[in-house]
Amino acid sequence: MKYYRSRLADAELKRGLEAFGAVLIVGPKWCGKTTTAEQIAKSAIYLQDTDKAEEYRQIIAIKPSLLLEGDKPRLIDECQMAPELWDAIRYSVDRLSEEGLYILTGSTTADRSKIAHSGTGRIGRMKMSTMSLFESGDSNGNVSLFDLFSEKEISGQSGLTIENVAALVVRGGWPKTIGKSRKVVCKQIKSYCENMVKFDILTSNGVNRNCHKMRQVLRSISRNISTSVSDNTILADIASNNISIHINTLRDYENALRSIFVIDDLPAWTPKLRSKATIRTSDTRHFTDPAIAAYFLGASVNDLLTDPHTFGLLFESLVIRDLRAYTRFIGGEVFHYRDSDGLEADAIVHLHDGRWGAVEAKLGSGMIDEAAENLKKIKNKVESETMGAPSFLAVITGTEYAYTREDGVHVIPIGCLKN
Repeated sequence: MKYYRSRLADAELKRGLEAFGAVLIVGPKWCGKTTTAEQIAKSAIYLQDTDKAEEYRQIIAIKPSLLLEGDKPRLIDECQMAPELWDAIRYSVDRLSEEGLYILTGSTTADRSKIAHSGTGRIGRMKMSTMSLFESGDSNGNVSLFDLFSEKEISGQSGLTIENVAALVVRGGWPKTIGKSRKVVCKQIKSYCENMVKFDILTSNGVNRNCHKMRQVLRSISRNISTSVSDNTILADIASNNISIHINTLRDYENALRSIFVIDDLPAWTPKLRSKATIRTSDTRHFTDPAIAAYFLGASVNDLLTDPHTFGLLFESLVIRDLRAYTRFIGGEVFHYRDSDGLEADAIVHLHDGRWGAVEAKLGSGMIDEAAENLKKIKNKVESETMGAPSFLAVITGTEYAYTREDGVHVIPIGCLKN
């Protein structure tokens, strides 16, 4: 077997198989779902195998349970291609009454009209994204997100320069890009994004879509990455290029991008405040990986280094990608916070046990003081009302040193962070 770089999803999958009869792994194409599943699976069926496609169709029409026969756990790869198997898997889990029977993977959402039962209680779900910097070996892991909830002081030193960070934004976290030259990565990312526009999105649910308009939508979202802009703002941005798209078309295109797990917007955190401040509930725009935005902006490493504003927005998206991976592993979710008083945090890390921490992503050292003051204001507002004190406040940066300031705010280079 080829060398396998361990993933945070490995442990998540094992935990899922201990709890459910089957686990569905969803996420964007090429992020490593199948390879991760293969580390545990003892048998497999690959529905994309064109040599067997007709045979599979005939079996599914006559007796789909035949495809489930094999050593367990059995991998059903790209299960959305045969949604009829879902109910057969659910029934098998009920009949055998065991955990850890099946692993399913999916790069697009399945046709729910062909599924009779949700699988609740039988089929668990987990999400995979592209690799975080700790998984890819680009973060040394000096600072643990889990340990931040113990309210300890931190220290560490990142080996990443600002040029390295720019290169990591452009490279992305797809496993096949790790360790490749910049020239090779450029070709890989171009192929990935162009295939997305020309094939994946256009056929994700059988609807033909305008390739040129889809590209404009992707470019506009890229220009507005890490912001909470509305669909109307996206439309106006597209119109500035003399292209007209109806809002219903835009939303259809966005839903198509979500169906293949490319759009991965960050939802708002909504603590119940007694003050008159209104919580803004708009999602923050993100792709599953910041390299997608970099590609559609035509941004090279040198472009980012000479455009701090764009670099900062893409850096924030990189931070969100990694925080989500680490937070899923330790048991929680990531949100953003913004209220009508102008207070905002790029990320709220909220664990399932109720503990929370607030994070700002700032590329350079010159913005750390302002970010720290902002975080302390949020702490005072939320702590004094309903949510209790945060476990930590942190500014995640592209700088070199990790340390805890005198005011208790942590400064953490992205190249030091892990789960």
